[in-house]
Amino acid sequence: MLKQNTLKESFSLSGKGLHTGLHLTVTFNPAPENHGYKIQRTDLPNHPVIEAIAENVIDTQRGTVLGKGEARCSTVEHAMAALYALGVDNVFIQVDGPEFPILDGSAELYVKEIHRVGLMEQKAPKDYYVITRKMEFSDEKTGACITLLPDEDFSITSMISFDSKVLNSQFATLDNMDKFATEIAAARTFVFVREIEPLLMAGLIKGGDLDNAIVIYERQTSQENLDKLCQLTGVEKHDANELGYMQHKPLVWENEPARHKLLDIIGDMALIGRPIKGRIIATRPGHTINNKFARMMRKEIRKHEVQAPHYDPNKKPIMDINRIRELLPHRYPLQLVDKVIELKENTIVAVKNITSNEPFFQGHFPLEPIVPGVLLIEAMAQTGGILVLKDVEDPKLWSTYFVKIDNVKFRHKVVPGDTLLFKVEILEPISHGIGSMQGYAFVGENCVMEATFTAQVTKHEAKEKA
Repeated sequence: MLKQNTLKESFSLSGKGLHTGLHLTVTFNPAPENHGYKIQRTDLPNHPVIEAIAENVIDTQRGTVLGKGEARCSTVEHAMAALYALGVDNVFIQVDGPEFPILDGSAELYVKEIHRVGLMEQKAPKDYYVITRKMEFSDEKTGACITLLPDEDFSITSMISFDSKVLNSQFATLDNMDKFATEIAAARTFVFVREIEPLLMAGLIKGGDLDNAIVIYERQTSQENLDKLCQLTGVEKHDANELGYMQHKPLVWENEPARHKLLDIIGDMALIGRPIKGRIIATRPGHTINNKFARMMRKEIRKHEVQAPHYDPNKKPIMDINRIRELLPHRYPLQLVDKVIELKENTIVAVKNITSNEPFFQGHFPLEPIVPGVLLIEAMAQTGGILVLKDVEDPKLWSTYFVKIDNVKFRHKVVPGDTLLFKVEILEPISHGIGSMQGYAFVGENCVMEATFTAQVTKHEAKEKA
């Protein structure tokens, strides 16, 4: 089971802000388990903290802007992309102004610093959200569309299209995050010359130059107009008859703009708050649709806060009914686990198929057969018993008893024809024969019941003498 990661030590980066032109310093600090990404404005009174989640995005005009109350912070997407792609789950970020420095317009410097300080593995498991079905969000006005499909890893394809003689259609693909540092991180942000004047009029890109952005000149204008824009932005004059890319550093890749759009998608998806296992196919993406999709994903995750385990009925079980009977003393009519499909050091997933022939349906209830809640708890406890006794030398000499049951919630009735999946996890190491566990019961993707329970494992003297 993969664990969460934070930084081994802090690091800082300084430079000018793309939109404000201010000299800014951003510092990334280690953070505890389940902390996520949080940003503190150290220059404001009381040093407000903004949680880096999709709901806190307040503007997507030329980048992702996070805000809470009067505090706001923009141009965060490149740093978020580097953190997410390199597997950093928890970090506390401090910045002394309203945006992160633009640096060279890419995520490369963030990646270098993360690699330099290294990652520290934490105890809590990495809480992946696994995509099990197709999900899609589209914008008819812009033609933008984001589709999310099941996949064993997190992968992205970005397809861009512009009405431009220089930059028309491009695509970029990243099959897994291991290649982010070499294939995506160095891709720089880009802007069209025709967009510069409106952005300047809006008080933006005061810190933009040819060192931190690719400028695309694809619609010919007069030399006078182009000279004026060059003067406003402080860049060297350019021949108005020569269309193409304007920057000091040559393109890293021919499809660098498409790769940068892919980088932006990763940064915006980082605001979902959980790592994803799925494949994104993005057509004409941008920060606006990226954020709308991330918000939709957060709503979807809240609906299935605890995600059902994957179950393939064709796959051979780890434990069949015969092996289970070697570990548990339960027999008909109270043997409530049919097979085990997943077994790790501290986690187990077991299956119980509910048929109309279950004996308890005779009285519960004849006209509306429903599995009694107490038997759901019992089945969950038996699953936990298998987990505890799997490594015992002679399990027949041991018994597992309830000591306490807490936080029981029944979310949906269970009826004949349902296939129950029980997922049980040990919360604390077993000490003096006492162990605490968290259990969930699922039918399909829906959690139908959950509970926390404490059990005592004891050696049965009568069995030993016999």
